[in-house]
Amino acid sequence: MQFKRIFLVILDSLGVGEAVDAINYDDTGCNTLGHVRENYDLFIPNLQKLGFLNTINMDENQSVEAYYTIARPTNPGKDSITGHYELIGIKSENDLKDFSQSGIPRELIDEIEKYTKKETIGNKNAIGSDIINELGERQVSNKSLILYTSNGSNINIAAHEDVISVAKLYDFCETIRKITLDNNFKVGRVIARPFNGKAGNFKFTNEMRAYAVNPPMPSVLTSLKENKYNVISIGKINDIVASVGISKIMKASSNNEAVNKLSDIMGKNFTGLCLCTLPDFDEAAHKHDIEEYGRLIEELDVEIPMLLNHLNNDDLLIITADHGCDFTIKDEHTRENVPVIIFSRSFLEPKRLEVFESMADIAATIAENFEQPKPIIGESFLQKLK
Repeated sequence: MQFKRIFLVILDSLGVGEAVDAINYDDTGCNTLGHVRENYDLFIPNLQKLGFLNTINMDENQSVEAYYTIARPTNPGKDSITGHYELIGIKSENDLKDFSQSGIPRELIDEIEKYTKKETIGNKNAIGSDIINELGERQVSNKSLILYTSNGSNINIAAHEDVISVAKLYDFCETIRKITLDNNFKVGRVIARPFNGKAGNFKFTNEMRAYAVNPPMPSVLTSLKENKYNVISIGKINDIVASVGISKIMKASSNNEAVNKLSDIMGKNFTGLCLCTLPDFDEAAHKHDIEEYGRLIEELDVEIPMLLNHLNNDDLLIITADHGCDFTIKDEHTRENVPVIIFSRSFLEPKRLEVFESMADIAATIAENFEQPKPIIGESFLQKLK
């Protein structure tokens, strides 16, 4: 075992340029980080030292303090599920339904209304609190359910907690999860979104709960947990894998909360893997908010020295992403390569690495480090780290 602890930090949506098959997704020319940088004067000296900006063009950085490269997506699709799956070594056939463009089918809505005995409203794609501020009053008046999608294979069900209790909303979502296991309606996640507040100022609560399909095959998380290694989830990864392979679950609904919990975990003595997804980038992208996206990157930069200081000599930190979301080009996720930053205090010669042919190379490296079976996809780069 080369590293006792590995920390995998996933920057939700922070792609660094079109993938080789981007044309198949009508995503030619996309580059989330590159276009944010063109439109916002980023000041990120700490990330820059790690080679973060060099991943945009894969140019040489002679004074870099970490290994850096990019990884190509090989799983089909460009959402959080397929991206996170690939990062943990799961090959996906992308048989999940995405209703974000077409709307939830009438047949499915009829089934949902039949089982919940509630009117449904919405049936649109939405991000953030816009949907509840648009439809919240109507939901409260009619005691209905707000149904919407949020760019990917999911169905969100929102209700005011004073009208439909959180426990009842969870019950509804469990039922809807069962309905959507039918292949015609199979989505990756059914998400309960309770909200509270008054008209004009409705807010989602922290009681969000996601009901995910089980992963289609074992991952590196599964083998680690089975062999008594710690597998700690901070943020959405637990929802994506339906808790399969996770030994400790920590909720985090914002970048700040996730980083704080990551810092706490770094102070603990354990052997294994900690995965931490930072969600706010994706929300800023779907809001088309360049200023917010740039500010979030700068906020992460400020936290980098603190995170690095928490690392022991036998720790490994990997920073990457799950997909792109170049909102300067289109209003949806984009098929992009992802940055890969690899840092350890023990490194003697950090430098640029050759492009990884799959995001699953990260999973293969984790597996080799902990002497676990090689995932079905991905090639380890562990031996390249000196």
